[in-house]
Amino acid sequence: MTPSAFIFLYENNLFLTFCNRTVAAWNFRGELVTSFEDHELWHPNCNTNNIYITADQDLIISYCKVSKQATDFVDSESGEVSSMGSINMSNIFTGKCVAKISPNDPTLTVAPRKRGDSSRSTIHSTVSDALEDITALFYDEDRNEIYTGNNKGLVHVWSN
Repeated sequence: MTPSAFIFLYENNLFLTFCNRTVAAWNFRGELVTSFEDHELWHPNCNTNNIYITADQDLIISYCKVSKQATDFVDSESGEVSSMGSINMSNIFTGKCVAKISPNDPTLTVAPRKRGDSSRSTIHSTVSDALEDITALFYDEDRNEIYTGNNKGLVHVWSN
């Protein structure tokens, strides 16, 4: 099948292809090098606004669909199935998922606004809100922070 997009990883002489929500790595001989586990992209056609490749070209960070076990998030107020995804970090050479920011992770919390701190927004988001309808993703390798923007115009910073 013809991919909807590809990224050339010049340091590793590989191509990443994006086709029907899947990512694959290929060498110059056309041989499949890596297929990715638990890395089903959110958008059916590649949207590179939601994909980041590290400078070492060893990790791909993407906005993905939540794994099959956790897809039935229903909004308690509206009764609608939520459009939350997860942010998945996978090793390009092995295809293994090395980290994930997921709405079903009970250890994730939104940091409260500090008293007297006017540098942060007064808008309060939940983890689920922050992982809904992400339209842009960026990873700051120096600060080890992921920045996401959503269709509501909000920017969220993910750090540990």
